[in-house]
Amino acid sequence: MKTRILGKDLKVSAVGLGCMGMSHAYGPASDRAEMTDLLLKALETGYNFFDTAEVYGTWDNPHHNEELLGEALKGYRNEIVLASKCGIRFDESSPLVNKPLIPDGRPETIHKSIDGSLKRLQTDHLDLYYIHRVDPKVPIEETAGAMKELIEAGKITHWGISEADEQTLRRAHTVCPVTAVQNRYSMMYRDYEALFPVLEELQIGFVAFSPLANGFLTAKYDANSKFEKGTDYRSAMPQFSPEGMEKNQELISCLYRIADRKDATPAQISLAWMLAKKPWIVPIPGTRKYSRLIENAQAADLVLTEAEVEEIDRMLDTVPMSEVFGGSKIVKK
Repeated sequence: MKTRILGKDLKVSAVGLGCMGMSHAYGPASDRAEMTDLLLKALETGYNFFDTAEVYGTWDNPHHNEELLGEALKGYRNEIVLASKCGIRFDESSPLVNKPLIPDGRPETIHKSIDGSLKRLQTDHLDLYYIHRVDPKVPIEETAGAMKELIEAGKITHWGISEADEQTLRRAHTVCPVTAVQNRYSMMYRDYEALFPVLEELQIGFVAFSPLANGFLTAKYDANSKFEKGTDYRSAMPQFSPEGMEKNQELISCLYRIADRKDATPAQISLAWMLAKKPWIVPIPGTRKYSRLIENAQAADLVLTEAEVEEIDRMLDTVPMSEVFGGSKIVKK
């Protein structure tokens, strides 16, 4: 697979693998042996960028995903770029499927979290370590300072922020250069395009999570699709509701027309569109299926011209579109 550079020097596959869904938010955790096999197939396919977090798990094993990756990929550590995250916990008192997040960006929390992640991931360092959400109670300078200490200790080589805005980025970057932001970005959620000039200026990469709008832009779902209540976030996402499905039909039809013209799939068009936007954007779609793993990887070879990207942007500006899941709520506790 083609590669891209995040920040100044972090080389990653042009499409990374978001591993959350193997353990969390998309129904019960998948079979460990099957997911181990899928992770190894991802390596064979050309993926070298694997994304996880300390909270991607189940109620009885909140660290399921890090443990899965640690065991599956330990023999290939020198061949991969391993990213994880710290700084949030779920509000387990909430009855919601997608439980609110309680942020914790204190330096002592970051220092404790990295040691747990390194142990579970069976490595002595991480290539990229994010603060998972900005803690409004902790100055971002303190969080950045803790990340700088981790770099100096050799426990991480690069750091990033998930769901960051311009002001936060600038303040953090002054303390310790930020390599990447990991923000939500898809054809259905383009708010962070306003951040592109700042990222260009500061030489910070953009890792796009939910690049297919939680799978909706694969165009494989309809009103008959079923999602397990209680463990599958899609059961409560507006784009998958009956009303959302109906409202988004024109968008899906447009995607199919463009895909047919390029001998591609809607998912590949969605990923190729953002890859064409900037050379430092790296989407990290997740999957539990080998066929989807291959489909997503092939998007890195799909070239859209500047005129085609502009055509898609005009379509996105005018086509009816439902609300899209914007992430779990942040609560203060």
